[in-house]
Amino acid sequence: MKTKIIVLGLLLLVFSIAHSQETNAPAFGKGLFNLVGKDSSFTMKIATRMQFLTVATWDEGTDGGLTNPEQNFSLRRARLKFDGFAYSPKLKYKIELALSNRDMSGASEFTSNSPRFFLDAVVMWNFYGNFEFWMGQTKLPGNMERVISSGNLQQVNRSLLNSRFTIDRDQGIQIRHKFNLSDKFHVKEKLAVSQGEGRNITSGNLGGYQHTARLELFPFGDFSAYVGADLKRTQTPKLMLAATFDHNQNAVKTRSNLGSYMVNDIGFYETDINTIFVDAMFKYKGFSFMGEYAHRDAADPIAKNSDGSPTGDEVQVGDGINLQTGYLFPSNWEVSGRFTNIKLDQDITGRNPETQYTLGLSKYIVGHKLKVQSDLSYLSVNGGTNELMGRLQVEVHF
Repeated sequence: MKTKIIVLGLLLLVFSIAHSQETNAPAFGKGLFNLVGKDSSFTMKIATRMQFLTVATWDEGTDGGLTNPEQNFSLRRARLKFDGFAYSPKLKYKIELALSNRDMSGASEFTSNSPRFFLDAVVMWNFYGNFEFWMGQTKLPGNMERVISSGNLQQVNRSLLNSRFTIDRDQGIQIRHKFNLSDKFHVKEKLAVSQGEGRNITSGNLGGYQHTARLELFPFGDFSAYVGADLKRTQTPKLMLAATFDHNQNAVKTRSNLGSYMVNDIGFYETDINTIFVDAMFKYKGFSFMGEYAHRDAADPIAKNSDGSPTGDEVQVGDGINLQTGYLFPSNWEVSGRFTNIKLDQDITGRNPETQYTLGLSKYIVGHKLKVQSDLSYLSVNGGTNELMGRLQVEVHF
């Protein structure tokens, strides 16, 4: 109830401010409206976006036919976004709220007293040259696919690699820096120290802290690496090579700062979890390629009680690879393909290897701000039930 009241209050505030502004609305996709203080001491762009999704799935029968059809419609994402600067252009901020049930489900089950709809609430201070200090709740500098906004994805949704291995959002601080090795060769460094338990945690740090380091190399110059598809039809080849190392000390969740809590007879089971990402993005004249590798291990992945007996929980350790490519035609239709392979440690997790093949078709009407996307995926599970999935999604981003 409190969440609904807060959201309603924010919406009323937004629209009352909008009504009071005697200014023309921005172009489509550039926000609902932009505010500038009378003394130019602050700015605020207010935007909203929504995704409507329909999914149909079938299991593959023993005779090769399709069985157990299921279908559902959903409001996959609904967001309200605020960003701008406060006091000085060197001090920027971002707030993003999740308004759909599926968006809000990412909060921890231990955060019932906190507003579950907060995705991002972060300030970013350019304090010296090319250095930036971030503080608040936002995405960690993890795998590329996760850092790409869900509104800028090349296909309907992210891959199985992301759902199994990503480190997502957390609360803490970050230091970011960039420099040039030459006129074309750019380097970006990102360091983060966070709570280690994901977003919207209010009960304090249960385990240790999470430390994340990422290095990005742009040998042919900077470009829009964190946008799916080559919508700009880059006229010279562009490449980003990157790697992330994440150490979550005394982690208490099955997927580092995500997944379920590992509870034992004396409280929470703790173990150190390491996650490594290596990824690349290439774009050239409408063609794009993204590759990702992920690896997770743990000091002791099997959760135990004080007497050494297993609790039934375990860290989801293993490896994953995701390869994705697409070509954007002059008509702004794009055909894309994706191959994903997940190999969790079967002896520890009991999970069979999975391989998924996805073929996507997208129509960009106003870039990523107004688009229709569809894909067809075939999931092969060793020793399990294979699955066929079709999806159709519409994105509207004001």
